[in-house]
Amino acid sequence: MILIADGGSTKVDWILLNANKEEIFRINSLGLNPAVLNESELQKRVDSISKLSKVKENVKKIYFYGAGCGTKKAVAVLYKVLQLNFTNAQIIISEDMLAAVYACTPKEPGIVCILGTGSNSCYYDGYKANKLAQSLGYTIMDEASGNYFGKLLLRDFYYKKMPESIAKSFEEEFNLNVDFVKTNLYLKANPNMYLASFAKFMFDYKNEKYINKLIKKGFRKYFKYQVLPYNKGKETSIYFIGSIAYYFRDILKKVALKNNLVITDVIQRPIDNLVRFHQNNNF
Repeated sequence: MILIADGGSTKVDWILLNANKEEIFRINSLGLNPAVLNESELQKRVDSISKLSKVKENVKKIYFYGAGCGTKKAVAVLYKVLQLNFTNAQIIISEDMLAAVYACTPKEPGIVCILGTGSNSCYYDGYKANKLAQSLGYTIMDEASGNYFGKLLLRDFYYKKMPESIAKSFEEEFNLNVDFVKTNLYLKANPNMYLASFAKFMFDYKNEKYINKLIKKGFRKYFKYQVLPYNKGKETSIYFIGSIAYYFRDILKKVALKNNLVITDVIQRPIDNLVRFHQNNNF
């Protein structure tokens, strides 16, 4: 059996294939980002996936593509956790950026962008994914991601910069008690996922001037730091993956056009394309 996982900070999509690469089942679990979760929390989350526990002895290969898997230390921690659970499996761990490439343009050059809980980008030349910089994560980078917008919304709410009508709805939807917010930001696991949970609020208000301006500003910053430095023109395909890109794709496409670029495709979840790539290629 072959297990393929597309792992973000918020959730992981798992698909199990048999020896003929036919799908047996698919499930999702809590995120497994080794850059923001310690070994104990990672182990607890993997242990809680009961459907995988039932087949773990039969899994011979795992392809895990994950957020936070860009350094040797983070990969080593996640590898140890997976190895303890899947003792008979060969485990290959790669960054989520590679999964995005395989899902979008596995053979042709293009700029591949991730806009979900976090954000990232690369230029794929048809053979290798080349990144502008090593990501430093949600506290410093992650422009236009879910956690980026979550931070802006919280900040504007507490500074009373949010329009009154929107602030009222924001307060009704979320627990904004200061102690509760601080506990989630500084004491609980996955503060980036917590911040990203506020971004869903923007969808119902995306046509409101305040929210629309917030989204455009974030996307402009993303293009400035994560797309334009590749110095590619309209002839280069540009792909976006992730919920932020997908749900605000109309605004995203307008910002791209302002930069004289055209987006080729926006994919919410890459797992189906990723599995198809594995089914059609030998590893």
